Formats: sequence, C-alpha cells, structure tokens
Amino acid sequence: MSSRPTRVLFVCLGNICRSPAAEGVFLDLLAKEELSHAFEVDSAGTGSWHVGQRADSRMRAAAQRRGIELHSRARQILPEDLQSFDWIITMDDSNLQNVRALDPSGVSHERIVPLTGHCSRHSNEEVPDPYYGGDQGFEQVLDLLEDACEGLLMRLR
Repeated sequence: MSSRPTRVLFVCLGNICRSPAAEGVFLDLLAKEELSHAFEVDSAGTGSWHVGQRADSRMRAAAQRRGIELHSRARQILPEDLQSFDWIITMDDSNLQNVRALDPSGVSHERIVPLTGHCSRHSNEEVPDPYYGGDQGFEQVLDLLEDACEGLLMRLR
C-alpha cells in the first residue's frame, strides 16, 4: 500500500440506508483487520433529499445489533469527489449511471464500480434498497454488505 490512505466513497440514492451502512461495515472491518490507518472512508447519495440527516433508524438499529455504529450524516455526491476518491463504490445500476454521468469524459469510470462485484457468497447484482420494506430487508442488506466489503478489502489490500 502507498503511504497515502486509499480513499473509498460508497454511494446510494439518499445516503441514509445502504451507503452509510456500507461505510460502517467497511470501517468496522478495517478496525478488526487493524487497517484503519490505510483508508479514508465516506458515503454519499446521488440525491439531496436527506442531506444532514443520520442514517435511517432501522438501519442504525440493525447495524448496532451486529456491533457496528453508523455515525455519518447524509450528503450529496459532488463532481469533485470523482477526483478526491480513489474508488467510488455504488449500490445499484441507477447509482452507477448517475455517478458516471458526473464524469462525461469517462476518465474516472474504471474507479466507479458496483459493490456487488466484490461478493463471494451472494449473487445479487445490486444492493436492494430496504427503505420501503420491513426490518428483515435491513438485515439482508447488511449480510450482503458484509460479504461485499470483505471482497472489496481483499481487492484493495
């Protein structure tokens, strides 16, 4: 690894369910692997509806049951994030397209990738949005995020 921390940005639609959970899961994994010093991690949404809000209370509760704290506040992705982050990790195809649209030149497209491409135990093509579902959806998303974040860390090591 280089002396500069690897900067990773997780992106979903509103930045209150999936991407803050991915950020929390990845930070927890880094702490367990004693690699926190080697990474800077953040999350953002493609939309601005929830800017400044904490993660959805149901997602915070589900994460907390696994010993994972979600501390971030929602923010919207900015075009300059494409230059300041080494990897932009999206939760679904719509997020992938919206983030890549911030870079019409395509220069950063190879660093904007779907999270599910790093799964080893799940075959989902997207991280489903649990916002309008029941509590079980949050648990399923966390199972998927844990799998994908383990694979992402293996790739970035």
